[in-house]
Amino acid sequence: MDNDELPRAHHDLGGVPKFLCEPVDVEPHALTDFDKEVDAIRQILGAKRVMSVDELRRGIESIPEADYHRLSYYRRWIRSITDNLLRKGVITEAELRAALGGA
Repeated sequence: MDNDELPRAHHDLGGVPKFLCEPVDVEPHALTDFDKEVDAIRQILGAKRVMSVDELRRGIESIPEADYHRLSYYRRWIRSITDNLLRKGVITEAELRAALGGA
């Protein structure tokens, strides 16, 4: 099977007709406080060598398709960061639940 026959991953949207017909908003977007906090967390984890940008990307790409399309850009980031920190044992599920108020 050559590359032309490989199925496209759900996060690979380049050239997909469904998305080509939607206009691209090229205006600058203001970041929310949440967006800035998630980016700061990612920068700190990178500076401390806890998680690389490649691990962030792989985590985002492994989000199930329905969740991937439902989540906003930075919500995908925080999902990936959380999954990576849980997988590495940096945080536990109990600590995460406690931090989220038992959610």
